[in-house]
Amino acid sequence: MSSANANSKLPAPIRACTVSRDVQNFDLLIEDMELELGESWGDLTFPSAMKYLDQPEARGLEFIAVAIDDDDESNIPIIEAVIQRASALGIRVLLIAEELGPIALHRLLRLGASDFVPYPLPEGALHDAVQRLRQPVMGSALGAQQPRGMMAPNQPLGAVYAVHPLAGGSGATTLAVNLAWEIANSGKTAPSVCLLDLDLQTGSVSTYLDLARTEKVYELLSNTAVMDRDFFMNTLQTFNEKLKVLTAAADMLPLDLITPDDIERVIKMARSNFDIVIIDMPGTVVQWTETVLNEADAYYAMMELDMRSAQNALRLIRALKAEALPLEKIQYVLNRAPKFTDLSGKARAKRMAESLDIEFELMLPDGTLQVTHANDHGLPLAEIAQKNPLLKEIRKLALSIATAARDDNRAAA
Repeated sequence: MSSANANSKLPAPIRACTVSRDVQNFDLLIEDMELELGESWGDLTFPSAMKYLDQPEARGLEFIAVAIDDDDESNIPIIEAVIQRASALGIRVLLIAEELGPIALHRLLRLGASDFVPYPLPEGALHDAVQRLRQPVMGSALGAQQPRGMMAPNQPLGAVYAVHPLAGGSGATTLAVNLAWEIANSGKTAPSVCLLDLDLQTGSVSTYLDLARTEKVYELLSNTAVMDRDFFMNTLQTFNEKLKVLTAAADMLPLDLITPDDIERVIKMARSNFDIVIIDMPGTVVQWTETVLNEADAYYAMMELDMRSAQNALRLIRALKAEALPLEKIQYVLNRAPKFTDLSGKARAKRMAESLDIEFELMLPDGTLQVTHANDHGLPLAEIAQKNPLLKEIRKLALSIATAARDDNRAAA
């Protein structure tokens, strides 16, 4: 390790610097920096970093690694200044954080940090992050080539199906999880399926499938500009060897953490690697809802036979019409629909559809307490109750989607 200051004689050109309150608090970072760069790196405190970045030799830096923890809250203003100054000079910024809140991380990333790695550093995480930093920025002249991991231009992309709840408890996540699982189990030639939980704050796909929430998800969503296939696939988790899942992050994240460009990159990466992509959407309409709607082959709006669902459906329709968005992609799904013998309930459903000027594409029966039992045990409904009436209807939809995917693949071949 070399001392990075303007007056010292350096034994080797400094290629990178750590910036922290005290680098000795990050002993794993010291080890990984030496492993990655040998003696060609230095360490700086926050005040000395501002001075060093004004020196001519700082222009030769590949990146700086800003290491912070929860004791650095009082240093946030100068940390922001360091990140902005480095970004202005074209120096990539790697953010290494321990126990720092997602809101503060979000702000630092938006100010110009290029990548994020949690501390303590997972094995190989610094090496992987440095390799991503060294890649050309996507969209630049040097990075105009096709991103690694994407399909060839003439190779078909997978189909996208989104599920959006129009009221709390309307069963959107239950439909998304079980639909994805049934498609993945639709025969020997079943399509490959990826399930994305984009409910940043209350996403429960991980609960319904008993999967861990990891820091990798936050790292991916906050760094989509440098995402490649390996980065994406390593973030996914596998359920029962058949279904790939992007869970919600470990912490509640700000709804504006991701932009429409971020979502577009994630969806395109998923489509380029899977035949079918199922997206579990948040109940809130956000800035990137339009992006998902435009990318989706079908957008299922989940509702129930009650006034709150009817009013929220009306609001959604008005919003889409005001923005001239593709209303034809919306397929309205009535969950806990009246039974065949419930003539009064069927009449109410008909009046609701007529008043909203919509049609219910799917009428899903009540899955009873078996649904709650399956969700609480982290298993798809098929693993708990094969004869459940809700499962039968979801399975019909899954078979139609899987058949369409197989037909598309044959046509492309």
